[in-house]
Amino acid sequence: MFTLATSTYRRLLGALGACLVVAGVGPLAATAQAQEYPVKPVKVIVGYSAGGAVDAVARTVGKAMQGSLGQPFVVENKPGAGTNIAVRAVIDAQADGYTLLMAANALAANMALYQPMPFDAEKDLVPVSLVGRVPVVIAANASAPFGTIKELIAAARAKPGSISFASPGNGSTPHMAVEFFKRAAGISLLHIPYRGGSPALTDVIGGQLPLVAVNALEVQPHVKSGRLKVLAVLSTSRSSVFPDVPTIAESGFPGFEASVWYGLVAPAATPRPVVAKLHAEVQKALQTKEIRDRMAAVGGEVLPGSADMFAALIRSERQRYEKLVREANIKPD
Repeated sequence: MFTLATSTYRRLLGALGACLVVAGVGPLAATAQAQEYPVKPVKVIVGYSAGGAVDAVARTVGKAMQGSLGQPFVVENKPGAGTNIAVRAVIDAQADGYTLLMAANALAANMALYQPMPFDAEKDLVPVSLVGRVPVVIAANASAPFGTIKELIAAARAKPGSISFASPGNGSTPHMAVEFFKRAAGISLLHIPYRGGSPALTDVIGGQLPLVAVNALEVQPHVKSGRLKVLAVLSTSRSSVFPDVPTIAESGFPGFEASVWYGLVAPAATPRPVVAKLHAEVQKALQTKEIRDRMAAVGGEVLPGSADMFAALIRSERQRYEKLVREANIKPD
Protein backbone atom coordinates (compact mmCIF):
# COMPACT_ATOMS: atom_id res chain seq x y z
CA MET A 1 0.00 0.00 0.00
CA PHE A 2 1.31 3.45 -0.95
CA THR A 3 1.74 5.91 1.98
CA LEU A 4 3.04 9.46 2.38
CA ALA A 5 5.67 10.47 4.88
CA THR A 6 4.14 12.33 7.82
CA SER A 7 5.96 15.57 6.99
CA THR A 8 4.86 15.46 3.34
CA TYR A 9 1.25 14.72 4.36
CA ARG A 10 1.23 17.68 6.72
CA ARG A 11 2.60 20.01 4.03
CA LEU A 12 -0.06 18.90 1.54
CA LEU A 13 -2.82 19.24 4.12
CA GLY A 14 -1.63 22.72 5.03
CA ALA A 15 -1.48 23.75 1.37
CA LEU A 16 -5.01 22.44 0.78
CA GLY A 17 -6.30 24.33 3.80
CA ALA A 18 -4.66 27.53 2.58
CA CYS A 19 -6.26 27.10 -0.85
CA LEU A 20 -9.68 26.67 0.73
CA VAL A 21 -9.20 29.79 2.83
CA VAL A 22 -8.08 31.85 -0.18
CA ALA A 23 -10.96 30.55 -2.32
CA GLY A 24 -13.43 31.11 0.46
CA VAL A 25 -15.20 27.85 -0.33
CA GLY A 26 -14.12 25.62 2.55
CA PRO A 27 -17.16 23.63 3.69
CA LEU A 28 -16.19 23.96 7.35
CA ALA A 29 -15.67 27.71 6.98
CA ALA A 30 -19.00 28.09 5.16
CA THR A 31 -20.79 26.10 7.85
CA ALA A 32 -19.20 28.19 10.59
CA GLN A 33 -20.20 31.34 8.72
CA ALA A 34 -23.80 30.13 8.59
CA GLN A 35 -23.79 29.33 12.31
CA GLU A 36 -22.62 32.85 13.14
CA TYR A 37 -24.84 34.58 10.56
CA PRO A 38 -26.06 37.26 10.89
CA VAL A 39 -23.59 39.39 12.85
CA LYS A 40 -24.77 42.72 11.42
CA PRO A 41 -27.97 44.22 9.91
CA VAL A 42 -29.41 42.57 6.79
CA LYS A 43 -30.60 44.78 3.95
CA VAL A 44 -33.78 43.74 2.10
CA ILE A 45 -34.11 45.68 -1.15
CA VAL A 46 -37.55 46.31 -2.63
CA GLY A 47 -37.99 47.53 -6.21
CA TYR A 48 -41.13 49.49 -5.37
CA SER A 49 -41.99 52.60 -3.40
CA ALA A 50 -42.73 52.43 0.32
CA GLY A 51 -46.30 51.65 1.25
CA GLY A 52 -47.05 49.20 -1.55
CA ALA A 53 -47.81 45.50 -1.30
CA VAL A 54 -44.25 44.23 -1.84
CA ASP A 55 -42.91 46.77 0.65
CA ALA A 56 -45.50 45.72 3.24
CA VAL A 57 -44.66 42.03 2.82
CA ALA A 58 -40.91 42.72 3.06
CA ARG A 59 -41.35 44.68 6.28
CA THR A 60 -43.60 42.07 7.86
CA VAL A 61 -41.26 39.19 7.05
CA GLY A 62 -38.20 41.24 8.01
CA LYS A 63 -39.70 42.02 11.40
CA ALA A 64 -40.34 38.33 12.08
CA MET A 65 -36.81 37.32 11.03
CA GLN A 66 -35.29 40.15 13.04
CA GLY A 67 -36.93 38.78 16.15
CA SER A 68 -35.69 35.28 15.40
CA LEU A 69 -32.12 36.06 14.28
CA GLY A 70 -31.41 39.01 16.55
CA GLN A 71 -30.25 41.47 13.87
CA PRO A 72 -32.21 44.24 12.12
CA PHE A 73 -33.68 43.45 8.70
CA VAL A 74 -33.75 46.87 7.06
CA VAL A 75 -35.95 47.47 4.02
CA GLU A 76 -34.45 49.75 1.37
CA ASN A 77 -36.76 50.94 -1.43
CA LYS A 78 -35.16 51.25 -4.88
CA PRO A 79 -37.99 51.84 -7.36
CA GLY A 80 -37.37 52.45 -11.05
CA ALA A 81 -36.95 50.72 -14.41
CA GLY A 82 -39.67 48.21 -13.60
CA THR A 83 -37.67 46.95 -10.56
CA ASN A 84 -34.52 46.38 -12.66
CA ILE A 85 -32.56 48.92 -10.59
CA ALA A 86 -33.27 46.96 -7.41
CA VAL A 87 -32.48 43.61 -9.02
CA ARG A 88 -29.15 44.88 -10.35
CA ALA A 89 -28.25 46.30 -6.92
CA VAL A 90 -28.67 42.85 -5.39
CA ILE A 91 -26.85 41.03 -8.19
CA ASP A 92 -23.87 43.39 -7.79
CA ALA A 93 -23.87 43.25 -3.97
CA GLN A 94 -21.39 41.23 -1.96
CA ALA A 95 -22.66 37.65 -1.84
CA ASP A 96 -22.58 37.21 1.92
CA GLY A 97 -26.25 37.04 2.87
CA TYR A 98 -26.45 40.65 4.00
CA THR A 99 -28.19 41.94 0.84
CA LEU A 100 -31.44 40.29 -0.23
CA LEU A 101 -34.25 41.14 -2.63
CA MET A 102 -37.96 40.79 -1.94
CA ALA A 103 -38.93 39.86 -5.47
CA ALA A 104 -42.28 39.59 -7.21
CA ASN A 105 -43.46 38.52 -10.67
CA ALA A 106 -41.45 41.25 -12.38
CA LEU A 107 -38.32 39.21 -11.67
CA ALA A 108 -39.53 36.65 -14.22
CA ALA A 109 -41.42 39.01 -16.52
CA ASN A 110 -38.62 41.52 -17.05
CA MET A 111 -36.38 38.92 -18.65
CA ALA A 112 -38.98 38.78 -21.43
CA LEU A 113 -40.04 42.43 -21.45
CA TYR A 114 -36.66 44.15 -21.66
CA GLN A 115 -34.24 43.72 -24.54
CA PRO A 116 -31.40 43.19 -24.23
CA MET A 117 -32.24 41.05 -21.23
CA PRO A 118 -31.17 43.04 -18.13
CA PHE A 119 -30.25 39.96 -16.09
CA ASP A 120 -30.70 36.21 -15.91
CA ALA A 121 -32.41 35.46 -12.62
CA GLU A 122 -31.65 31.76 -12.90
CA LYS A 123 -27.90 32.43 -13.09
CA ASP A 124 -27.42 35.76 -11.32
CA LEU A 125 -29.56 35.05 -8.25
CA VAL A 126 -30.32 32.17 -5.93
CA PRO A 127 -33.85 31.58 -4.62
CA VAL A 128 -34.09 31.70 -0.83
CA SER A 129 -37.79 31.12 -0.23
CA LEU A 130 -41.23 31.90 -1.50
CA VAL A 131 -43.22 33.97 0.99
CA GLY A 132 -46.77 34.28 -0.28
CA ARG A 133 -49.14 35.40 -2.97
CA VAL A 134 -52.03 37.82 -3.38
CA PRO A 135 -54.51 37.35 -6.23
CA VAL A 136 -55.03 39.82 -9.03
CA VAL A 137 -58.63 41.03 -9.22
CA ILE A 138 -60.67 42.60 -12.00
CA ALA A 139 -62.78 45.39 -10.53
CA ALA A 140 -65.26 47.82 -12.03
CA ASN A 141 -66.65 51.23 -11.23
CA ALA A 142 -69.68 50.83 -8.97
CA SER A 143 -71.99 52.13 -11.73
CA ALA A 144 -70.55 49.98 -14.53
CA PRO A 145 -73.23 48.06 -16.47
CA PHE A 146 -71.68 44.67 -15.65
CA GLY A 147 -71.54 43.10 -12.21
CA THR A 148 -69.99 39.71 -12.96
CA ILE A 149 -67.19 38.44 -15.15
CA LYS A 150 -69.73 36.65 -17.35
CA GLU A 151 -71.58 39.91 -17.94
CA LEU A 152 -68.28 41.60 -18.80
CA ILE A 153 -67.47 38.88 -21.33
CA ALA A 154 -70.90 39.24 -22.93
CA ALA A 155 -70.51 43.02 -23.21
CA ALA A 156 -66.98 42.70 -24.64
CA ARG A 157 -68.12 40.19 -27.24
CA ALA A 158 -71.04 42.40 -28.25
CA LYS A 159 -68.72 45.35 -28.94
CA PRO A 160 -65.11 44.13 -29.33
CA GLY A 161 -62.49 46.65 -28.25
CA SER A 162 -65.03 49.11 -26.81
CA ILE A 163 -64.31 48.41 -23.11
CA SER A 164 -61.15 49.82 -21.55
CA PHE A 165 -59.27 48.61 -18.49
CA ALA A 166 -56.65 50.38 -16.43
CA SER A 167 -53.53 48.75 -15.01
CA PRO A 168 -50.48 49.88 -13.01
CA GLY A 169 -48.45 49.91 -16.25
CA ASN A 170 -47.34 48.06 -19.37
CA GLY A 171 -45.91 44.69 -18.40
CA SER A 172 -47.15 44.92 -14.81
CA THR A 173 -48.47 41.71 -13.29
CA PRO A 174 -52.14 42.87 -13.44
CA HIS A 175 -51.70 43.88 -17.08
CA MET A 176 -50.22 40.49 -17.92
CA ALA A 177 -53.02 38.76 -15.99
CA VAL A 178 -55.72 40.45 -18.07
CA GLU A 179 -53.85 39.65 -21.28
CA PHE A 180 -53.87 35.98 -20.27
CA PHE A 181 -57.57 36.27 -19.40
CA LYS A 182 -58.46 37.96 -22.73
CA ARG A 183 -56.97 35.04 -24.59
CA ALA A 184 -58.72 32.48 -22.43
CA ALA A 185 -62.10 34.24 -22.82
CA GLY A 186 -61.68 35.12 -26.49
CA ILE A 187 -62.45 38.81 -25.96
CA SER A 188 -60.86 42.16 -26.82
CA LEU A 189 -60.32 44.84 -24.16
CA LEU A 190 -58.45 48.11 -24.60
CA HIS A 191 -55.52 48.49 -22.21
CA ILE A 192 -54.83 51.91 -20.67
CA PRO A 193 -51.54 51.81 -18.72
CA TYR A 194 -50.89 54.07 -15.73
CA ARG A 195 -47.80 54.68 -13.66
CA GLY A 196 -48.87 52.73 -10.61
CA GLY A 197 -52.02 51.30 -9.14
CA SER A 198 -53.17 54.44 -7.30
CA PRO A 199 -53.71 56.68 -10.36
CA ALA A 200 -55.36 53.79 -12.20
CA LEU A 201 -57.79 53.27 -9.32
CA THR A 202 -58.47 57.01 -9.07
CA ASP A 203 -59.61 57.24 -12.69
CA VAL A 204 -61.80 54.14 -12.48
CA ILE A 205 -63.40 55.39 -9.26
CA GLY A 206 -63.97 58.73 -11.01
CA GLY A 207 -65.67 57.06 -13.95
CA GLN A 208 -63.06 57.86 -16.61
CA LEU A 209 -62.64 54.11 -17.21
CA PRO A 210 -64.95 51.20 -16.33
CA LEU A 211 -62.38 48.56 -15.32
CA VAL A 212 -59.15 48.16 -13.42
CA ALA A 213 -56.82 45.22 -12.78
CA VAL A 214 -54.80 45.39 -9.56
CA ASN A 215 -53.91 43.16 -6.65
CA ALA A 216 -56.43 42.54 -3.90
CA LEU A 217 -54.53 44.67 -1.40
CA GLU A 218 -54.91 47.85 -3.45
CA VAL A 219 -58.60 47.45 -4.31
CA GLN A 220 -59.88 46.34 -0.91
CA PRO A 221 -60.54 49.76 0.71
CA HIS A 222 -62.39 51.04 -2.36
CA VAL A 223 -64.64 48.00 -2.43
CA LYS A 224 -65.43 48.52 1.26
CA SER A 225 -66.36 52.14 0.55
CA GLY A 226 -68.73 51.06 -2.24
CA ARG A 227 -66.88 52.89 -5.00
CA LEU A 228 -65.70 49.72 -6.76
CA LYS A 229 -67.02 46.20 -7.22
CA VAL A 230 -64.92 43.10 -7.82
CA LEU A 231 -66.01 41.02 -10.80
CA ALA A 232 -63.61 38.13 -10.33
CA VAL A 233 -60.68 36.98 -8.24
CA LEU A 234 -58.02 35.48 -10.52
CA SER A 235 -56.98 32.75 -8.12
CA THR A 236 -57.75 29.09 -7.61
CA SER A 237 -59.55 29.68 -4.31
CA ARG A 238 -61.81 32.44 -3.02
CA SER A 239 -60.22 35.42 -1.33
CA SER A 240 -60.63 35.85 2.40
CA VAL A 241 -61.38 39.56 1.91
CA PHE A 242 -63.86 38.96 -0.93
CA PRO A 243 -65.48 35.67 0.13
CA ASP A 244 -68.64 36.27 -1.91
CA VAL A 245 -66.80 36.93 -5.19
CA PRO A 246 -66.35 33.85 -7.37
CA THR A 247 -62.94 32.79 -8.57
CA ILE A 248 -62.15 32.92 -12.25
CA ALA A 249 -62.38 29.11 -12.28
CA GLU A 250 -65.90 29.26 -10.84
CA SER A 251 -66.76 31.76 -13.57
CA GLY A 252 -66.03 29.22 -16.28
CA PHE A 253 -62.24 29.14 -16.62
CA PRO A 254 -60.93 26.16 -14.65
CA GLY A 255 -57.19 26.04 -14.23
CA PHE A 256 -56.74 29.77 -14.80
CA GLU A 257 -54.76 31.56 -12.10
CA ALA A 258 -53.03 34.93 -11.85
CA SER A 259 -51.50 36.09 -8.60
CA VAL A 260 -48.80 38.43 -7.43
CA TRP A 261 -46.23 36.23 -5.69
CA TYR A 262 -43.47 37.32 -3.36
CA GLY A 263 -40.18 35.68 -2.47
CA LEU A 264 -36.67 36.35 -1.18
CA VAL A 265 -33.64 35.92 -3.44
CA ALA A 266 -29.92 36.54 -2.90
CA PRO A 267 -26.81 37.01 -5.09
CA ALA A 268 -25.92 33.75 -6.83
CA ALA A 269 -22.61 33.21 -5.00
CA THR A 270 -24.11 33.50 -1.52
CA PRO A 271 -22.78 30.55 0.55
CA ARG A 272 -25.25 27.69 0.46
CA PRO A 273 -25.27 27.19 4.25
CA VAL A 274 -26.29 30.85 4.65
CA VAL A 275 -29.04 30.44 2.04
CA ALA A 276 -30.23 27.31 3.83
CA LYS A 277 -30.33 29.14 7.16
CA LEU A 278 -32.30 32.02 5.64
CA HIS A 279 -34.71 29.56 4.03
CA ALA A 280 -35.30 27.82 7.34
CA GLU A 281 -35.93 31.15 9.08
CA VAL A 282 -38.45 32.22 6.43
CA GLN A 283 -40.27 28.91 6.77
CA LYS A 284 -40.39 29.44 10.53
CA ALA A 285 -41.72 33.00 10.05
CA LEU A 286 -44.45 31.80 7.71
CA GLN A 287 -45.88 29.67 10.49
CA THR A 288 -46.40 32.66 12.78
CA LYS A 289 -49.89 34.02 13.33
CA GLU A 290 -48.71 37.56 12.58
CA ILE A 291 -47.60 36.79 9.02
CA ARG A 292 -50.51 34.47 8.25
CA ASP A 293 -52.97 37.10 9.50
CA ARG A 294 -51.16 39.83 7.55
CA MET A 295 -51.38 37.88 4.29
CA ALA A 296 -55.02 36.94 4.93
CA ALA A 297 -55.87 40.59 5.65
CA VAL A 298 -54.84 41.55 2.12
CA GLY A 299 -56.62 38.57 0.56
CA GLY A 300 -53.53 36.44 0.16
CA GLU A 301 -51.89 33.38 1.63
CA VAL A 302 -48.45 32.25 2.73
CA LEU A 303 -46.53 29.86 0.48
CA PRO A 304 -44.24 27.58 2.48
CA GLY A 305 -42.08 25.25 0.44
CA SER A 306 -38.59 24.40 -0.75
CA ALA A 307 -36.16 26.72 -2.52
CA ASP A 308 -36.33 24.32 -5.47
CA MET A 309 -40.07 24.97 -5.69
CA PHE A 310 -39.36 28.70 -5.90
CA ALA A 311 -36.73 28.13 -8.60
CA ALA A 312 -39.23 26.07 -10.60
CA LEU A 313 -41.82 28.86 -10.30
CA ILE A 314 -39.39 31.49 -11.61
CA ARG A 315 -38.50 29.23 -14.52
CA SER A 316 -42.11 28.44 -15.47
CA GLU A 317 -43.21 32.08 -15.08
CA ARG A 318 -40.36 33.21 -17.31
CA GLN A 319 -41.45 30.81 -20.03
CA ARG A 320 -45.09 31.82 -19.71
CA TYR A 321 -44.30 35.54 -19.91
CA GLU A 322 -41.94 35.07 -22.86
CA LYS A 323 -44.77 33.53 -24.88
CA LEU A 324 -47.27 36.23 -23.91
CA VAL A 325 -44.89 39.14 -24.55
CA ARG A 326 -44.08 37.75 -27.99
CA GLU A 327 -47.69 37.06 -29.00
CA ALA A 328 -49.18 40.31 -27.60
CA ASN A 329 -46.17 42.47 -28.52
CA ILE A 330 -46.03 43.96 -25.03
CA LYS A 331 -43.48 46.70 -24.45
CA PRO A 332 -42.35 48.03 -21.05
CA ASP A 333 -43.10 51.64 -20.06
